[in-house]
Amino acid sequence: MRNFGSSTMGSTILRDERFAILEECDIHYFQKVVGERAVINDKDELEAANVDWLGKFKGASQVLLRPRTTKQVASILQYCNSRGIAVVPQGGNTSLVGGSVPVFDEVIVNLGAMNKILSFDEVSGVLVCEAGCILENLDKYLAEHGFTMPLDLGAKGSCQIGGNVSTNAGGLRFLRYGSLHGNVLGLEVVLPDGTIVDMLGTLRKDNTGYDLKQLFIGGEGTLGVVTKVSLLTPAKLSSVNVAFLACQDYLSCQEVLVLAKKKLGEVLSAFEFLDRSSLDMALDHLEGMRDPLPSAKQKFYLLIETTGSNENHDKEKLDVFLEDAVRTGHVVDGVVAQDNSQSSAFWRIREGIAEALNKAGAVYKYDLSIPVKDLYQLVEEMRAKLGDSAIVIGYGHLGDGNLHLNISAPKYDEKLLLQIEPFVYEWTSQHKGSVSAEHGLGFMKPHAIHYSKTPETVQLMVKMKNLLDPNGILNPYKVLPSIHI
Repeated sequence: MRNFGSSTMGSTILRDERFAILEECDIHYFQKVVGERAVINDKDELEAANVDWLGKFKGASQVLLRPRTTKQVASILQYCNSRGIAVVPQGGNTSLVGGSVPVFDEVIVNLGAMNKILSFDEVSGVLVCEAGCILENLDKYLAEHGFTMPLDLGAKGSCQIGGNVSTNAGGLRFLRYGSLHGNVLGLEVVLPDGTIVDMLGTLRKDNTGYDLKQLFIGGEGTLGVVTKVSLLTPAKLSSVNVAFLACQDYLSCQEVLVLAKKKLGEVLSAFEFLDRSSLDMALDHLEGMRDPLPSAKQKFYLLIETTGSNENHDKEKLDVFLEDAVRTGHVVDGVVAQDNSQSSAFWRIREGIAEALNKAGAVYKYDLSIPVKDLYQLVEEMRAKLGDSAIVIGYGHLGDGNLHLNISAPKYDEKLLLQIEPFVYEWTSQHKGSVSAEHGLGFMKPHAIHYSKTPETVQLMVKMKNLLDPNGILNPYKVLPSIHI
């Protein structure tokens, strides 16, 4: 695999000799299972599937399969397990850590053709669908019934719910609706040996034995392939307000967060922050972007959203909050969106930063959980460390303590990378943080797992992997450090 995105700490990644080389007889078998049109070996289509969204990781798979049913997925995995053929599950291929592309020549099993909504209960709000459903399509479907998805991501137009579940995606609504560990009620999963495990319950309460579905939420496709999802969805509330605020310093951002929790309470649905460098990145590289506060020129900005059912009540709470924030001096300027178009424009800035970074050149991305009081200190120390060799920006979900640290440079450079890593992981560990807040470990960060997890915890993970996938065929070289030799 071509790897420009992260250090492997001096290790060399070698193809696992246990895995078989694909032969013509294997292609014939796949064609019998899914049909000739669902076996893709066109070079252009394979090129897109072999490369991750950031263009940092590139595999060399010779075939992509598009199963349409769970039974077809099971037949593929059973066969590959018996032959020792490695497999990488793939959804919308929006992973930011190389988790959804081959490392070498693994067979790609893309779930995109499994995109049916199977049922929706308007009383309980429980949605049951196949893993290949695109997140934005699900949200549009639910909106027609007065509900919404409990997660929202910048990649919602292409990411798939199976991938969201497999990576335990967080996103912009995490502050309000919490983790997929809580919102997913049931799963159907195919194990590496082809066994179909039906855990597709729709009950909110079920304490019957071990809650095995949790193993696959955030398992990054290394323990099983998610084929169906049962999800609890909240009602879509009619009153939404979005404010874009400017703060002089990071301490003020923290004070505004505390104030928002007290004054906005149950209607607070998002609390995002971005530094001036992040805003400039979006304004410079995205078409049609306008600075919401052109005269402010402050170091930090906050995007705050409220969602409720009573417009007058919610607006009154927001007004009181903003008055207090300005009176105390924590907010020096701000604007409240007057319509949906302006709200979308504010969100476009926040959601578009990742796209802007991609357009700017090479980018080193770090998705970190850090205690809120310490969170921005890492950005400042990284700037001091790198000087003029790169642009360092910080933004993310301040309400969740989730920093997206990004280092932008004209091109990928090993010397620059060695200045960033392992410093970024050591710093995070010293401050009791996590090296992966919501993106997962993928291929990029297995070597860094020990900065967040104890040796005993990692060893238990290895035992679980060996139990469910003794031949190691499913998404190899990802998540666990034992793969790196």
